[in-house]
Amino acid sequence: MKTTDRFLEYVKINTASDPDSTDTPSTKLQFHLAESLEKEMNVLGLTEVTLSDQCVLFGSLPATPGYEKVPVIGFIAHMDTSPDFSGEGVNPQIIPDYDGKNVPLGKSGKVLSVKNFPRLKKLKGCTLITTDGTTLLGADDKAGIAEIMTACEEIIEKKIPHGKIRIGFTPDEEIGRGTENFDIRAFGADYAYTSDGDEEGTINFENFNACAATFEIHGVNVHPGSAKNIMVNAALIACEINQMLPSGEIPSKTENYEGFYHLCDIAGDVEKATLKYIVRDHSKEIFHARKESLKLIEKLINEKYGVGTVKLTLKDQYENMAAVFQKNPEPLNIAKQAIKNVGLKPVTAPIRGGTDGARLSLLGLPCPNLCTGGYGFHGPYEHITKEGLEICTRIIIEIVKIAAEKK
Repeated sequence: MKTTDRFLEYVKINTASDPDSTDTPSTKLQFHLAESLEKEMNVLGLTEVTLSDQCVLFGSLPATPGYEKVPVIGFIAHMDTSPDFSGEGVNPQIIPDYDGKNVPLGKSGKVLSVKNFPRLKKLKGCTLITTDGTTLLGADDKAGIAEIMTACEEIIEKKIPHGKIRIGFTPDEEIGRGTENFDIRAFGADYAYTSDGDEEGTINFENFNACAATFEIHGVNVHPGSAKNIMVNAALIACEINQMLPSGEIPSKTENYEGFYHLCDIAGDVEKATLKYIVRDHSKEIFHARKESLKLIEKLINEKYGVGTVKLTLKDQYENMAAVFQKNPEPLNIAKQAIKNVGLKPVTAPIRGGTDGARLSLLGLPCPNLCTGGYGFHGPYEHITKEGLEICTRIIIEIVKIAAEKK
Protein backbone atom coordinates (compact mmCIF):
# COMPACT_ATOMS: atom_id res chain seq x y z
CA MET A 1 0.00 0.00 0.00
CA LYS A 2 1.31 3.47 -0.89
CA THR A 3 1.72 6.27 1.64
CA THR A 4 -1.15 8.32 0.20
CA ASP A 5 -3.56 5.39 0.30
CA ARG A 6 -2.74 4.77 3.94
CA PHE A 7 -3.08 8.44 4.78
CA LEU A 8 -6.53 8.68 3.16
CA GLU A 9 -7.66 5.66 5.18
CA TYR A 10 -6.32 6.98 8.47
CA VAL A 11 -7.93 10.42 8.18
CA LYS A 12 -11.38 8.82 8.02
CA ILE A 13 -11.01 7.90 11.70
CA ASN A 14 -11.82 10.73 14.09
CA THR A 15 -9.13 10.81 16.78
CA ALA A 16 -9.55 14.27 18.32
CA SER A 17 -8.15 14.58 21.83
CA ASP A 18 -9.91 16.50 24.61
CA PRO A 19 -8.01 18.92 26.88
CA ASP A 20 -10.85 18.96 29.42
CA SER A 21 -10.90 15.20 29.90
CA THR A 22 -9.14 13.56 32.83
CA ASP A 23 -9.23 10.13 31.16
CA THR A 24 -6.18 8.42 29.65
CA PRO A 25 -6.28 8.63 26.72
CA SER A 26 -8.44 11.73 26.78
CA THR A 27 -10.84 10.21 24.21
CA LYS A 28 -11.65 6.58 23.45
CA LEU A 29 -11.78 7.59 19.77
CA GLN A 30 -8.03 7.24 19.64
CA PHE A 31 -8.24 3.51 20.31
CA HIS A 32 -10.10 3.09 17.00
CA LEU A 33 -7.00 4.08 15.05
CA ALA A 34 -4.61 2.38 17.49
CA GLU A 35 -6.38 -0.97 17.18
CA SER A 36 -6.42 -0.68 13.40
CA LEU A 37 -2.70 0.09 13.36
CA GLU A 38 -2.02 -2.80 15.74
CA LYS A 39 -3.65 -5.21 13.27
CA GLU A 40 -1.76 -3.65 10.36
CA MET A 41 1.57 -4.03 12.16
CA ASN A 42 0.90 -7.71 12.73
CA VAL A 43 -0.10 -8.24 9.10
CA LEU A 44 3.11 -6.55 7.92
CA GLY A 45 5.13 -8.89 10.13
CA LEU A 46 6.32 -6.47 12.79
CA THR A 47 7.21 -8.05 16.12
CA GLU A 48 6.86 -7.00 19.76
CA VAL A 49 3.55 -5.32 18.89
CA THR A 50 1.93 -4.03 22.07
CA LEU A 51 -1.00 -1.69 22.69
CA SER A 52 -1.20 -0.43 26.26
CA ASP A 53 -4.29 0.45 28.24
CA GLN A 54 -3.16 4.07 27.87
CA CYS A 55 -3.28 3.78 24.05
CA VAL A 56 0.47 3.74 23.43
CA LEU A 57 1.31 1.43 20.52
CA PHE A 58 4.78 -0.08 20.02
CA GLY A 59 6.17 -2.41 17.39
CA SER A 60 9.54 -3.58 16.05
CA LEU A 61 11.36 -4.55 12.90
CA PRO A 62 14.06 -6.99 14.09
CA ALA A 63 17.57 -6.31 12.83
CA THR A 64 18.71 -7.96 9.62
CA PRO A 65 21.09 -10.83 10.51
CA GLY A 66 24.54 -9.35 10.90
CA TYR A 67 23.21 -5.87 11.76
CA GLU A 68 22.35 -6.54 15.39
CA LYS A 69 25.02 -4.13 16.66
CA VAL A 70 23.66 -1.18 14.68
CA PRO A 71 22.14 1.42 17.05
CA VAL A 72 18.40 0.93 17.55
CA ILE A 73 16.42 3.69 15.82
CA GLY A 74 12.89 4.71 16.73
CA PHE A 75 10.23 6.45 14.66
CA ILE A 76 7.35 8.08 16.51
CA ALA A 77 4.10 9.82 15.52
CA HIS A 78 0.93 10.77 17.36
CA MET A 79 -2.53 9.44 16.63
CA ASP A 80 -4.70 12.27 17.95
CA THR A 81 -5.75 15.35 16.01
CA SER A 82 -6.26 18.84 17.34
CA PRO A 83 -9.46 19.48 19.31
CA ASP A 84 -9.46 23.04 17.93
CA PHE A 85 -11.44 22.05 14.82
CA SER A 86 -13.67 19.15 13.89
CA GLY A 87 -12.06 15.86 12.86
CA GLU A 88 -15.39 14.10 12.31
CA GLY A 89 -16.32 13.07 8.75
CA VAL A 90 -13.11 14.16 7.05
CA ASN A 91 -13.79 14.26 3.29
CA PRO A 92 -10.56 15.15 1.46
CA GLN A 93 -10.44 16.87 -1.90
CA ILE A 94 -7.82 15.36 -4.23
CA ILE A 95 -6.59 17.68 -6.98
CA PRO A 96 -4.21 16.10 -9.53
CA ASP A 97 -1.83 18.44 -11.35
CA TYR A 98 -2.64 21.36 -9.07
CA ASP A 99 -2.43 24.70 -10.93
CA GLY A 100 -0.91 26.76 -8.11
CA LYS A 101 -3.99 28.95 -7.69
CA ASN A 102 -6.65 29.46 -5.01
CA VAL A 103 -8.63 26.34 -4.10
CA PRO A 104 -12.34 26.51 -3.10
CA LEU A 105 -12.85 24.13 -0.20
CA GLY A 106 -15.95 22.18 -1.16
CA LYS A 107 -19.20 24.05 -0.61
CA SER A 108 -18.05 25.58 2.67
CA GLY A 109 -17.40 29.02 1.21
CA LYS A 110 -13.81 28.85 2.47
CA VAL A 111 -10.88 29.23 0.08
CA LEU A 112 -7.35 27.92 0.43
CA SER A 113 -5.64 31.05 -0.85
CA VAL A 114 -2.16 31.64 -2.22
CA LYS A 115 -2.11 34.97 -0.37
CA ASN A 116 -2.43 33.30 3.03
CA PHE A 117 -0.40 30.20 2.07
CA PRO A 118 2.26 31.40 -0.41
CA ARG A 119 4.00 28.01 -0.34
CA LEU A 120 1.13 26.75 -2.50
CA LYS A 121 2.99 28.14 -5.50
CA LYS A 122 5.74 25.59 -4.89
CA LEU A 123 3.17 22.79 -5.02
CA LYS A 124 2.09 23.53 -8.60
CA GLY A 125 1.96 20.32 -10.65
CA CYS A 126 1.60 18.11 -7.59
CA THR A 127 -1.41 16.10 -6.48
CA LEU A 128 -2.82 18.37 -3.78
CA ILE A 129 -4.93 17.00 -0.93
CA THR A 130 -7.11 19.47 0.99
CA THR A 131 -10.15 19.48 3.26
CA ASP A 132 -13.66 20.29 2.10
CA GLY A 133 -13.66 23.24 4.49
CA THR A 134 -15.82 21.65 7.18
CA THR A 135 -13.11 19.70 9.06
CA LEU A 136 -9.39 19.62 9.55
CA LEU A 137 -7.48 17.12 7.40
CA GLY A 138 -5.50 15.17 9.97
CA ALA A 139 -2.09 15.41 8.33
CA ASP A 140 -0.95 16.38 11.82
CA ASP A 141 -0.04 13.64 12.43
CA LYS A 142 -1.63 10.90 10.35
CA ALA A 143 0.79 11.83 7.58
CA GLY A 144 3.63 10.86 9.91
CA ILE A 145 1.96 7.57 10.77
CA ALA A 146 1.37 6.74 7.09
CA GLU A 147 4.99 7.55 6.22
CA ILE A 148 6.39 5.39 9.02
CA MET A 149 4.13 2.43 8.21
CA THR A 150 4.88 2.60 4.49
CA ALA A 151 8.61 2.89 5.16
CA CYS A 152 8.40 -0.30 7.27
CA GLU A 153 6.53 -2.08 4.49
CA GLU A 154 9.12 -1.09 1.86
CA ILE A 155 12.05 -2.04 4.09
CA ILE A 156 10.50 -5.50 4.51
CA GLU A 157 9.50 -5.97 0.85
CA LYS A 158 12.80 -4.73 -0.60
CA LYS A 159 14.85 -6.53 2.06
CA ILE A 160 16.78 -3.37 2.90
CA PRO A 161 19.48 -4.20 5.48
CA HIS A 162 18.83 -2.48 8.78
CA GLY A 163 19.43 -2.52 12.50
CA LYS A 164 16.53 -2.95 14.89
CA ILE A 165 13.79 -0.40 14.30
CA ARG A 166 11.25 0.58 16.94
CA ILE A 167 7.90 2.17 16.08
CA GLY A 168 5.84 4.18 18.57
CA PHE A 169 2.44 5.81 18.14
CA THR A 170 1.13 7.96 20.97
CA PRO A 171 -2.19 9.55 21.99
CA ASP A 172 -2.93 13.08 23.25
CA GLU A 173 0.11 14.87 21.84
CA GLU A 174 -2.05 17.80 20.82
CA ILE A 175 -2.98 18.46 24.45
CA GLY A 176 0.53 18.03 25.81
CA ARG A 177 0.14 14.51 27.21
CA GLY A 178 1.70 12.41 24.45
CA THR A 179 4.62 11.12 26.49
CA GLU A 180 2.97 10.75 29.91
CA ASN A 181 2.76 6.97 29.46
CA PHE A 182 5.63 6.46 27.01
CA ASP A 183 8.05 3.94 28.53
CA ILE A 184 11.45 4.94 27.14
CA ARG A 185 13.17 1.89 28.62
CA ALA A 186 10.62 -0.49 27.08
CA PHE A 187 10.89 1.35 23.76
CA GLY A 188 14.60 0.61 23.83
CA ALA A 189 15.87 2.93 21.11
CA ASP A 190 19.27 4.63 21.17
CA TYR A 191 17.73 7.64 19.44
CA ALA A 192 14.51 8.31 17.57
CA TYR A 193 12.67 10.70 15.28
CA THR A 194 9.19 12.13 15.56
CA SER A 195 7.55 12.43 12.15
CA ASP A 196 5.49 15.49 13.00
CA GLY A 197 6.91 18.39 10.98
CA ASP A 198 5.84 20.29 7.89
CA GLU A 199 7.69 21.33 4.71
CA GLU A 200 9.64 18.64 2.90
CA GLY A 201 13.35 18.71 3.76
CA THR A 202 12.89 20.35 7.15
CA ILE A 203 14.25 18.93 10.38
CA ASN A 204 13.62 20.52 13.77
CA PHE A 205 15.71 20.29 16.91
CA GLU A 206 14.68 23.56 18.58
CA ASN A 207 11.24 24.19 20.00
CA PHE A 208 9.41 26.48 22.39
CA ASN A 209 9.53 26.29 26.13
CA ALA A 210 5.84 26.06 26.91
CA CYS A 211 3.28 26.34 29.67
CA ALA A 212 -0.45 26.74 30.09
CA ALA A 213 -1.73 29.66 32.18
CA THR A 214 -5.22 29.99 33.62
CA PHE A 215 -6.63 33.00 35.45
CA GLU A 216 -9.70 32.26 37.59
CA ILE A 217 -11.48 35.49 38.50
CA HIS A 218 -14.08 35.83 41.25
CA GLY A 219 -16.38 38.83 41.21
CA VAL A 220 -19.14 40.22 43.40
CA ASN A 221 -22.57 40.25 41.76
CA VAL A 222 -25.33 42.53 43.01
CA HIS A 223 -28.21 44.33 41.32
CA PRO A 224 -26.71 46.91 38.95
CA GLY A 225 -29.04 49.54 40.34
CA SER A 226 -27.35 49.39 43.73
CA ALA A 227 -23.90 48.27 42.62
CA LYS A 228 -21.82 51.35 43.42
CA ASN A 229 -18.70 50.48 45.43
CA ILE A 230 -19.97 46.89 45.80
CA MET A 231 -20.00 45.14 42.40
CA VAL A 232 -16.81 43.58 41.16
CA ASN A 233 -17.33 42.50 37.54
CA ALA A 234 -15.25 39.40 36.84
CA ALA A 235 -15.78 39.66 33.09
CA LEU A 236 -14.41 43.23 33.06
CA ILE A 237 -11.41 42.17 35.14
CA ALA A 238 -10.73 39.45 32.56
CA CYS A 239 -10.60 42.15 29.88
CA GLU A 240 -8.31 44.22 32.09
CA ILE A 241 -5.90 41.33 32.61
CA ASN A 242 -5.60 40.71 28.90
CA GLN A 243 -4.93 44.42 28.29
CA MET A 244 -2.02 44.23 30.74
CA LEU A 245 -0.20 41.88 28.35
CA PRO A 246 1.84 43.28 25.42
CA SER A 247 -0.48 43.54 22.42
CA GLY A 248 2.25 42.71 19.91
CA GLU A 249 3.32 39.48 21.57
CA ILE A 250 0.60 37.25 20.15
CA PRO A 251 0.83 34.45 17.55
CA SER A 252 -0.48 36.54 14.63
CA LYS A 253 2.25 39.16 15.13
CA THR A 254 5.28 36.96 15.86
CA GLU A 255 7.50 34.53 13.91
CA ASN A 256 10.67 32.44 14.03
CA TYR A 257 12.16 32.65 17.55
CA GLU A 258 9.72 35.27 18.83
CA GLY A 259 7.60 34.13 21.78
CA PHE A 260 4.02 34.99 22.64
CA TYR A 261 1.04 34.89 24.97
CA HIS A 262 -1.91 33.23 23.24
CA LEU A 263 -5.41 33.70 24.64
CA CYS A 264 -7.08 30.38 23.81
CA ASP A 265 -10.34 30.82 25.68
CA ILE A 266 -12.24 33.49 27.59
CA ALA A 267 -15.52 32.84 29.36
CA GLY A 268 -17.53 34.25 32.22
CA ASP A 269 -19.92 36.79 33.65
CA VAL A 270 -20.06 39.21 36.56
CA GLU A 271 -19.74 36.45 39.16
CA LYS A 272 -16.91 34.39 37.67
CA ALA A 273 -14.64 34.44 34.62
CA THR A 274 -11.68 32.47 33.28
CA LEU A 275 -8.88 33.25 30.88
CA LYS A 276 -6.86 30.39 29.38
CA TYR A 277 -3.51 31.09 27.73
CA ILE A 278 -0.63 29.17 26.30
CA VAL A 279 2.76 30.85 26.80
CA ARG A 280 5.72 30.17 24.51
CA ASP A 281 9.34 31.23 24.07
CA HIS A 282 12.52 29.64 22.70
CA SER A 283 14.67 31.43 25.27
CA LYS A 284 14.50 29.81 28.69
CA GLU A 285 15.29 33.14 30.35
CA ILE A 286 12.59 35.06 28.51
CA PHE A 287 10.13 32.22 29.09
CA HIS A 288 10.77 32.50 32.82
CA ALA A 289 10.27 36.27 32.59
CA ARG A 290 6.92 35.74 30.84
CA LYS A 291 5.72 33.56 33.70
CA GLU A 292 6.90 36.14 36.22
CA SER A 293 4.93 38.81 34.33
CA LEU A 294 1.77 36.74 34.71
CA LYS A 295 2.44 36.33 38.43
CA LEU A 296 2.87 40.10 38.73
CA ILE A 297 -0.49 40.66 37.03
CA GLU A 298 -2.10 38.30 39.54
CA LYS A 299 -0.52 40.28 42.40
CA LEU A 300 -1.54 43.67 41.04
CA ILE A 301 -5.16 42.65 40.38
CA ASN A 302 -5.49 41.21 43.89
CA GLU A 303 -4.02 44.40 45.38
CA LYS A 304 -6.51 46.45 43.39
CA TYR A 305 -9.68 44.41 43.94
CA GLY A 306 -8.92 42.38 47.04
CA VAL A 307 -7.11 39.19 47.97
CA GLY A 308 -8.65 36.14 46.29
CA THR A 309 -10.12 38.06 43.36
CA VAL A 310 -7.85 36.25 40.91
CA LYS A 311 -5.95 32.98 41.04
CA LEU A 312 -3.27 32.12 38.48
CA THR A 313 -2.38 28.51 37.70
CA LEU A 314 0.72 27.75 35.62
CA LYS A 315 1.41 24.29 34.21
CA ASP A 316 4.68 23.61 32.38
CA GLN A 317 4.19 21.56 29.21
CA TYR A 318 7.58 21.06 27.53
CA GLU A 319 11.08 22.53 27.19
CA ASN A 320 13.40 23.45 24.34
CA MET A 321 15.34 20.34 23.30
CA ALA A 322 18.18 22.21 21.52
CA ALA A 323 20.78 21.53 24.22
CA VAL A 324 20.38 17.76 23.77
CA PHE A 325 21.66 17.93 20.18
CA GLN A 326 24.59 20.19 20.98
CA LYS A 327 25.89 17.21 22.98
CA ASN A 328 24.72 14.49 20.57
CA PRO A 329 24.49 15.73 16.95
CA GLU A 330 24.55 12.28 15.28
CA PRO A 331 20.74 11.90 14.85
CA LEU A 332 20.66 15.33 13.20
CA ASN A 333 23.60 14.59 10.94
CA ILE A 334 22.04 11.31 9.77
CA ALA A 335 18.73 13.04 9.03
CA LYS A 336 20.45 15.83 7.09
CA GLN A 337 22.30 13.29 4.96
CA ALA A 338 19.06 11.37 4.35
CA ILE A 339 17.37 14.55 3.16
CA LYS A 340 20.27 15.20 0.78
CA ASN A 341 20.05 11.62 -0.49
CA VAL A 342 16.45 12.20 -1.70
CA GLY A 343 17.50 15.34 -3.56
CA LEU A 344 16.43 18.03 -1.11
CA LYS A 345 18.38 20.68 0.75
CA PRO A 346 18.15 20.15 4.53
CA VAL A 347 16.58 23.06 6.36
CA THR A 348 16.79 23.35 10.14
CA ALA A 349 13.99 25.49 11.47
CA PRO A 350 12.74 26.23 14.98
CA ILE A 351 9.37 24.70 15.85
CA ARG A 352 6.84 27.31 16.88
CA GLY A 353 5.27 24.70 19.08
CA GLY A 354 6.42 21.37 20.46
CA THR A 355 6.43 17.67 19.75
CA ASP A 356 6.56 14.47 21.75
CA GLY A 357 10.22 14.50 20.77
CA ALA A 358 10.94 17.57 22.89
CA ARG A 359 9.91 15.80 26.07
CA LEU A 360 11.49 12.51 25.08
CA SER A 361 14.79 14.23 24.28
CA LEU A 362 14.91 15.82 27.71
CA LEU A 363 14.01 12.48 29.31
CA GLY A 364 17.03 10.83 27.69
CA LEU A 365 15.88 9.73 24.22
CA PRO A 366 17.35 12.13 21.61
CA CYS A 367 14.48 12.71 19.23
CA PRO A 368 14.57 15.43 16.54
CA ASN A 369 11.52 16.09 14.40
CA LEU A 370 11.19 15.09 10.73
CA CYS A 371 9.11 16.73 8.02
CA THR A 372 5.82 15.15 6.91
CA GLY A 373 5.00 17.42 3.95
CA GLY A 374 1.90 18.91 5.58
CA TYR A 375 0.87 22.56 5.84
CA GLY A 376 -1.76 24.71 7.59
CA PHE A 377 -2.30 22.34 10.50
CA HIS A 378 -5.20 22.42 13.00
CA GLY A 379 -7.93 23.80 10.80
CA PRO A 380 -9.87 23.71 7.53
CA TYR A 381 -6.90 25.03 5.49
CA GLU A 382 -4.73 22.01 6.22
CA HIS A 383 -3.24 20.49 3.08
CA ILE A 384 -0.55 18.10 1.85
CA THR A 385 0.58 16.53 -1.42
CA LYS A 386 0.94 12.98 -2.64
CA GLU A 387 4.51 13.79 -3.59
CA GLY A 388 5.27 15.22 -0.15
CA LEU A 389 3.99 12.08 1.55
CA GLU A 390 6.15 9.93 -0.72
CA ILE A 391 9.39 11.88 -0.34
CA CYS A 392 9.06 12.00 3.46
CA THR A 393 8.64 8.22 3.41
CA ARG A 394 11.87 7.98 1.42
CA ILE A 395 13.68 10.16 3.99
CA ILE A 396 12.78 7.66 6.72
CA ILE A 397 14.10 4.80 4.59
CA GLU A 398 17.32 6.69 3.89
CA ILE A 399 17.84 7.26 7.62
CA VAL A 400 17.59 3.52 8.15
CA LYS A 401 20.08 2.85 5.33
CA ILE A 402 22.62 5.39 6.60
CA ALA A 403 22.41 4.05 10.15
CA ALA A 404 22.93 0.51 8.88
CA GLU A 405 26.21 1.55 7.28
CA LYS A 406 27.58 2.20 10.75
CA LYS A 407 27.49 -1.49 11.75
